[in-house]
Amino acid sequence: MSASLPPPIREVVIVGGGTAGWMAAAALSRLIAAGVSITLVESEDIGTVGVGEATIPSLHDFNRLLGIDEDEFMRATGATFKLGIEFVDWGRIGDRYMHPFGTHGRDVDGVKFHQLWLRQSRMAGTTAGVGRLADYSLSAVAAHAGRFTRPTGNPAAVLSSLGYAFHFDAGLYGRYLRQIAERAGVIRMEGRITNVDRSSETGHIAAVRLNDGRRVGGELFVDCSGFRSLLLGDALGVGFESWQHWLPCDRALAIPSAHEGAMMPYTRATADSAGWRWRIPLQHRIGNGHVYASAFCDEGRAHDELLRGLDGVALADVRELRFVAGVRQRLWDGNCVALGLAGGFLEPLESTSIHLVQSGIARLLSLFPDTSFANAERDEYNRLLRLEYEQIRDFIILHYKATTRDDSPFWNHCRAMVVPATLSRKLALWRSKARVIRDQGGLFTEDSWIAVLAGQEAHPVSYDPLVDTLPLDESMRFLQHLRDMIAKTAAAMPRHEDFIARHCRAGQAEAA
Repeated sequence: MSASLPPPIREVVIVGGGTAGWMAAAALSRLIAAGVSITLVESEDIGTVGVGEATIPSLHDFNRLLGIDEDEFMRATGATFKLGIEFVDWGRIGDRYMHPFGTHGRDVDGVKFHQLWLRQSRMAGTTAGVGRLADYSLSAVAAHAGRFTRPTGNPAAVLSSLGYAFHFDAGLYGRYLRQIAERAGVIRMEGRITNVDRSSETGHIAAVRLNDGRRVGGELFVDCSGFRSLLLGDALGVGFESWQHWLPCDRALAIPSAHEGAMMPYTRATADSAGWRWRIPLQHRIGNGHVYASAFCDEGRAHDELLRGLDGVALADVRELRFVAGVRQRLWDGNCVALGLAGGFLEPLESTSIHLVQSGIARLLSLFPDTSFANAERDEYNRLLRLEYEQIRDFIILHYKATTRDDSPFWNHCRAMVVPATLSRKLALWRSKARVIRDQGGLFTEDSWIAVLAGQEAHPVSYDPLVDTLPLDESMRFLQHLRDMIAKTAAAMPRHEDFIARHCRAGQAEAA
């Protein structure tokens, strides 16, 4: 006679609302049909970070999971489209380049496109006749022209190479997801957590207690309490591993401003003397911020640099955030899984915070436990999430390391620092023959790595010898034809604000 199976989980408790909490509630609400109750506990007295307004294309997958209509979502969140990130003054003062979503060019007979572009540039002695790498990305060309339309599904068309994400109001997104979750049956409880009860037998979390005396019990707990990490960090004592020696920025100032000029479909990240400033256009305002290292810059100077960079009138007071880049030693411990800031934080340079929440939710659904909480599932979750944090960490470090700037102590520190071996190997491959090998399961594509490396690094010593199997004159004609097709396709696209006005303009209620 076979042993009985462990009982399934019937009670899930999510601690904390905000973007992470309501993303988890909306996604996990699919389990309600299987008889699982989901309760989210949050307090209106506790604010959320809520300045993350830029995303990456993986958010499409999450929205599709929930059956979200894109135009409706954009109206509800005051969203605009994002074709990439423009980096200003990173490799050298005066330089700028685009990290576009989508692809660069097209590979030819097994030869990577960027290798062909690099060979032609070298032979010409300049990029004047060949153009910049970004000229071969529809997302980059359309972004600079202020154009947008949705890509086609026809792989033969240039328009199929377009990739995009969104800029939106994170607070409005959380509110939108809350409506989805509550319609599906998620129960929201208002209250501030004052204590956490743990099982004397297993050490697992048994319940959270609220300031009014109520006790909220559960079997699986999801910690979305932000930097406080009330469950994973405080109650279970899971330590935090700092990566500040590689990512020294530990402060951020944020302020919204009024629109001035066109609503451009890209984020801008401008390097400063001890960090960088973001500019994120929403429908109803511009999101601005300054991420900086307090060891190299005082708050007064950071505040002045932020205000000097505003395009329009400030709409609120400056908010200050303090953080340390790094990750919890485990993101799932016992019967508790941490999402978002409760589990780790990587600065917003490449807009990965919401993706990491989404990835944690997806892994949890794929490894959803029963009440035995088997080590195999928990260990695999921690392995996969840890790997993803490290891969994203390396990509962000790259922006600071790959520079020739020597105008401030901060940039001297970044340029000279010893980076993780995983990143050092990638830099060596690029500097030798411009080779890029994508990590298995890595978030950022080869095109993303190439955009940053080509945008900030000096030209490699050489290029892939396989390129020399392609005739020079035919290659030049191919490049010219490709540039022309991309330029014409971008020019035929509607203006970004016209597309929004036609399809997904937010009403006054949403904008407010």
